[in-house]
Amino acid sequence: MKHLTADSVAELFVGAVALAKNGKKASPRGMATREVLNVQMRLTQPRARLLYAPPTRVINPAFAVAETVWHLSGSDAPWIFDYNSRLRQYADNGVLRGAYGPRMRKWAGTVDQLSRVVETLREDPDSRRALIQLYDPAQDAAGHKDVPCTLGFRFNLRAGRLHMSTTMRGQDVWIGMPYDLFFYTVLHELVAGWLGAELGEYHHHVGSLHIYEDHISRTEELSVTAGTAMPELTTPWQGFDDLLARVEARDETGHQGWDAMAETMCSYRLWKGGRREQARRVASQIDGPLGEALTGWYDELNRRARPSDTRETAGAR
Repeated sequence: MKHLTADSVAELFVGAVALAKNGKKASPRGMATREVLNVQMRLTQPRARLLYAPPTRVINPAFAVAETVWHLSGSDAPWIFDYNSRLRQYADNGVLRGAYGPRMRKWAGTVDQLSRVVETLREDPDSRRALIQLYDPAQDAAGHKDVPCTLGFRFNLRAGRLHMSTTMRGQDVWIGMPYDLFFYTVLHELVAGWLGAELGEYHHHVGSLHIYEDHISRTEELSVTAGTAMPELTTPWQGFDDLLARVEARDETGHQGWDAMAETMCSYRLWKGGRREQARRVASQIDGPLGEALTGWYDELNRRARPSDTRETAGAR
């Protein structure tokens, strides 16, 4: 088993890319990749969650935020396509059947696994049963397009610190990993806050860490600095779903960290609606790493709009 440790997602990403691109060739479903099996990663500062590595790898922070809100609210609604249109190719009849939200908040239509994690650890802080299961054989053997890469999450409260572990059957390091780690570490921070615990280490276990051959040439000049911790997102459990609804509607929440999330989504919708100058003004006023990353994303979109640039389209992850 390979091991990687870093203080920030940016540093972890660089190590994971270097590992994956030197892996062995594998072509599941006919798609050429380089792959390393059984990788364990450890992130010591989960709030340093936003990758910003221009010009080599520039992510869409509005999609990172939107997907996080979408998952946490238990949704599989199609509004997520407004932030990443490429997801439509994985939908069956307009629905992403592997969406994490309904599995996490409404398993079998009734079980809120997130609530149960909090209840379990409040009742027994040393419990080993604080789990969220995402992969469902009853659904995922049915042949739909979107099968979860994430199997589930585990939470362990020890000595007043909450540690979280994610288990994945596979992880696309170049496209998916920056977005996945953003959501997972937000989830980690929230659960720690609901328990009144310190934020411990985040652990990421991957069965197949891989990079697609088409992306390898883009990794050669990858260089990042240590990521900056994002503003705190801890918030009471009571009223949490209402807060998420306000963020989805791009309204003010009265919480600095979540207001930055809502403003990020608002700015991007302005950009998509053609109000580019206003979108940039909103982005410039967002506190913390999100504002810088969003401005960088708009610069990237302008570069991609040039005829000579054939990289993935503006809605891509």
